[in-house]
Amino acid sequence: METIATPNPWIILPFGLLLAVIALAPLFFAGWWGKHYPKAAFALGAVTLLYYFVELKAYHRVYESFEEYISFIALVGSLYVVSGGVHIRVKGESTPLANVIFLGLGAVLANLFGTTGASMLMIRPWLKMNRYRVTGYHVVFFIFIISNVGGCLTPIGDPPLFLGYLQGIPFWWVAEHCWPMWLVANLLLLAFFYIWDVKNYRRASSETRRTVAEPPDTWKFEGLPNLFFLAVILGAVFIEKPHFLREGLMFAAAIGSFLTTKKAVHQANAFDFHPIKEVAILFAAIFATMIPALDWIKSNARELGTPTPSFYYVSCGALSSVLDNAPTYLSFLSATEGAFIDTNTVRQVEHAIKSGAGKADAEISGPNAESIRNTLDALRKYHPQEFAKGEVTISQIETAFLLGNQQLNAFILAISVGAVFFGANTYIGNGPNFMVKSIAEAGKVRHVPSFLGYVFKFTLPVMGPVLFIIWLLFFRG
Repeated sequence: METIATPNPWIILPFGLLLAVIALAPLFFAGWWGKHYPKAAFALGAVTLLYYFVELKAYHRVYESFEEYISFIALVGSLYVVSGGVHIRVKGESTPLANVIFLGLGAVLANLFGTTGASMLMIRPWLKMNRYRVTGYHVVFFIFIISNVGGCLTPIGDPPLFLGYLQGIPFWWVAEHCWPMWLVANLLLLAFFYIWDVKNYRRASSETRRTVAEPPDTWKFEGLPNLFFLAVILGAVFIEKPHFLREGLMFAAAIGSFLTTKKAVHQANAFDFHPIKEVAILFAAIFATMIPALDWIKSNARELGTPTPSFYYVSCGALSSVLDNAPTYLSFLSATEGAFIDTNTVRQVEHAIKSGAGKADAEISGPNAESIRNTLDALRKYHPQEFAKGEVTISQIETAFLLGNQQLNAFILAISVGAVFFGANTYIGNGPNFMVKSIAEAGKVRHVPSFLGYVFKFTLPVMGPVLFIIWLLFFRG
């Protein structure tokens, strides 16, 4: 069983600096950042990689992170390209009920296109269908629901969950365990929005509502052949071997989508590669610099005490509000593994599988017998083919240890929901948030809130109560 090299804590500094500059640079020196962010990102990443290559000689650890990065960018990039090839044209103006239905549909689609893809696909139709009365709250609730909370049902939905999937969290485990939180949060947000939107709708004269808003909308969907490429991407997610076949299919789907989509559709969506180029560069640096942070946390997690799921939900969420939620999620997942995984049990499970004893685990005895059986049961449930062949990895065994213990499930659930939901709290909590804001401002939407206006006018009075209710119902105990 491979041991994790414990890095010097000082080498975590590039990771902290990178997250800080990603969060603050667009607010305080956007012009410089727009020109020089690749240099800053690659310089910080190079410091960490040199340390791991020269000082620790941990080549395999760097390669693992490289694999995860390729998988991550293949999914995010391919979904971005495919969603950019689908355009929704809408004529007419929307009523509050139609708006609620649209946002609810977006919450579902976010799990297929990802929050970034769904946001780029739906923001322009959303602004157009509300154009005679669109204002700041239309933009904010779109960010709350479609750009964040809606994507909590699948690993495709939000980057933190896909990183968890790459770490061994089973694909359907997310939907199986997160759907109650997803349903409650979205219903609450839709109810808040409906109340807000009805007030706005009634400000217009009855004549305006009758002639402009109440006739049925006309919808036209362009680029629907891209649904084939979406299906290829979704199918590829489940392919694990051989290495990079999954990613190759995703990239091929993206290329096929881009080459076969009509130019007019891309123009209607104002499609270009700049946003995904920025994501690719910044996350290359994030995946490099976060290696020592994850390794240090995993090695020292037991010394940090035994926090509760409630603490994980709030802490992971609070950091996800001001930092990127994907590396924040991985940091807390690493802390969970370091704090609770019993390495002795993991070794015994590995030995039982290799020796064949795992096939008849009823015969297993000893002080760790129950924990070993629970882990074996989780492996059978979530990795049946690998278990049958005796080819499960250490990472899969460690994840199965957490998933096989119902009490430990709550910690994974807490960081999953916390990372996704709290990412809606600020413009910098999740990648699509700033993209939506920029598109709204380019479309001359009135009263799009500033950074602080977003927090004080919408996050605290709207997301705050929703997040508190989710904690009260699901994580308080």
